[in-house]
Amino acid sequence: FLQVFLVEKAGRRSLFLAGLMGMLISAVAMTVGLVLLSQFAWMSYVSMVAIFLFVIFFEVGPGPIPWFIVAELFSQGPRPAAIAVAGFCNWACNFIVGMCFQYIADLCGPYVFAIFAALLLVFFLFAYFKVPETKGKSFEEIAAVFRRKKLPAKAMTELEVLRGREEA
Repeated sequence: FLQVFLVEKAGRRSLFLAGLMGMLISAVAMTVGLVLLSQFAWMSYVSMVAIFLFVIFFEVGPGPIPWFIVAELFSQGPRPAAIAVAGFCNWACNFIVGMCFQYIADLCGPYVFAIFAALLLVFFLFAYFKVPETKGKSFEEIAAVFRRKKLPAKAMTELEVLRGREEA
């Protein structure tokens, strides 16, 4: 509920990056907590706090923000297909993690969350270098960011953007 107001204040990209980085730090803390659990009993508290923080950071960034970004990256025509593909990828990855986690945990032991930390680092770097801020921008402005060109004085229409792709 709070995310609706927070996303308009802080921006999509910054919240997404903050959420990914918080999840990364939490995954590292979970790994450290599990590795040192046999030596220090209080590490169970570190692991519990890390789990709670992981969920909180997920709800701040990677949970809701991709849905905003997907809806804003695509124009009206391809938007439903893009959202369908994003939903499929989301649920397919959830299914794979849910089905494979126990086997990976048995294989990796206390280092199981190091895999998540590594993936989160890759996701963070990708988002940092490739995902633009979409807050308050039109489709044409976002398309211009991907083309690495500045918009002309008159903003291009979607049809002009598509014609530009055909000519290239």
